[in-house]
Amino acid sequence: MSRVSIKGRDDLPEALRPLWDQMTTYGAFENQAGVMVHQPVIFKHTWSMLVELSSSGTLSKRHLELALVAVSLLNRCIYCVSHHTPKLAIQGVSEDGAERLLDYKDHPELDDIDKLVVEYSIAVTNNWNTTRDDVFRRLKEHFTEAQIVELTWRIALCGAFNRLNDILQLDIEPGVVRDAAE
Repeated sequence: MSRVSIKGRDDLPEALRPLWDQMTTYGAFENQAGVMVHQPVIFKHTWSMLVELSSSGTLSKRHLELALVAVSLLNRCIYCVSHHTPKLAIQGVSEDGAERLLDYKDHPELDDIDKLVVEYSIAVTNNWNTTRDDVFRRLKEHFTEAQIVELTWRIALCGAFNRLNDILQLDIEPGVVRDAAE
């Protein structure tokens, strides 16, 4: 059970309720958003950014979901793995493939760019202060600088979400299947 109450759309100021409606198109993240409602400025800026980034198309959905699942597996965040594994399946990586994503080097469902995204996700999460230039040289072969910045931001932000979700013990919403982080 969550350590803080989960608020909803009606608990937001009227001006932010349309953002709640937009947030629900992103996925079933009502519990995560519901704790953010306690501080409407957090809800507003976080979800405005996520909705806008999602619609920008700068970074492919496949690469984004690979990164988010990898980070969430590293941090053992059941909430995020459960929410993002189905999104990764839509992008062509099976549930079994998602479960073994961190064993990326010989992963049969990943191409070389996918493997690089997972490698970079691990670096940003665990080795940010020792990552060498070679990784960036390889990233620049496949991604624009804007995409690298977004990928880095989304990986780091996912780590923050993992911590928020776990420290507050957010329940997974009904209908979302618990997944591989357990």
